[in-house]
Amino acid sequence: MKMIRNYKSMIPSVSRVRILMIGPVGAGKSSFFNSIFMGRMTSKTMSGSAGTSLTTQFCTYPVKDGREGKPLPFVLCDTMGLEEQSGAGLDIDDISSILQGHVPDRYKFNPMAPYQPDEQKASRPASLQEKIHCVVYMIDGTKISLMSSKLEEKLAAIRKKVNSLGIAQIVLMTKVDEACPLVEEDLQSLYVSSYIKMKVQEVSSRLGVPVSCVLPVKNYSQELELELNCDVLLLTALQQIFRFADDYFDDMRSVEGNLI
Repeated sequence: MKMIRNYKSMIPSVSRVRILMIGPVGAGKSSFFNSIFMGRMTSKTMSGSAGTSLTTQFCTYPVKDGREGKPLPFVLCDTMGLEEQSGAGLDIDDISSILQGHVPDRYKFNPMAPYQPDEQKASRPASLQEKIHCVVYMIDGTKISLMSSKLEEKLAAIRKKVNSLGIAQIVLMTKVDEACPLVEEDLQSLYVSSYIKMKVQEVSSRLGVPVSCVLPVKNYSQELELELNCDVLLLTALQQIFRFADDYFDDMRSVEGNLI
């Protein structure tokens, strides 16, 4: 928490890291938001297990250090869940607009028609502060083996777009306690579980990312009190996200020099 509280971007014009969460419906994206907010249990976003996305808007959530605390140096950006069918769930063109900082907060998605900026916005490039600095893919560790080829292709297309913009990417493998009975009994056994290691490798292979970019996490779901081991996994993931964002800022600084 100390590292997160004291974090400062290496680019003075960027005060907060903007983190975009992307994942299939039911992967635990909204639950991750609720787990992170204000260091305590909240229901800031609606989470559940419906067959279609419960999130219908693009929403940005600044995070405070406790109920009355100072703003922390990051913003979580929530989107519709990914769905297999074309014309359902988040559109890849919408993702492109979000990455480049064009989509306004609370914009309601239309799966049948991607976002179209007005002429004034289209002619003005977004500032680095408005753009996305790190993309986080949420993948359900219990369902990775069941992922359809269509969803895999959609994720590959998104990754290709994110790569083309040079934006940092990381994968959070959720529901590790449901994936492995040993981990459900003792979350610390995550570090020695051969089954979880195998699942991490499978996520790496299916999504085409290095194993080092796949982090296992457990979101709060039924718990009524905070748990240290759960917090360690979540905050470790946040730390890694900040490090990846720093790599992106370093690249931007190299490309644009002192013009930022």
